[in-house]
Amino acid sequence: MAQIIVRNLDDEVRDQLRKLATSRGQSMEEVVREILRQAVLKPNVSQDRLGSRIAARFTAIGLKEEIAELRGNELAPPSFET
Repeated sequence: MAQIIVRNLDDEVRDQLRKLATSRGQSMEEVVREILRQAVLKPNVSQDRLGSRIAARFTAIGLKEEIAELRGNELAPPSFET
C-alpha cells in the first residue's frame, strides 16, 4: 500500500475531518481514504453545463432547432397585462 503526506492542510479542514471521523467511529486516516476512494473511483459525472444537458434531453425527443444562448442578454420581465 502507498502512503501520502498532505502538507499545509487548513486547520479547519483537519478539524472537520476529525469531527467526521469521530461521528463515524473511524480514524481520520480511514475517513480520508474513503473520501479519496469516492473521489477517484466513482463513475465520472457528466461535466456538461446545464444548457447543454437540457438541449440534449430535448434533442432526444425531437428538438431540431438551436436553443438561443441567453448569457449576456438582458431579459425583459413578463407582462401580465391583457
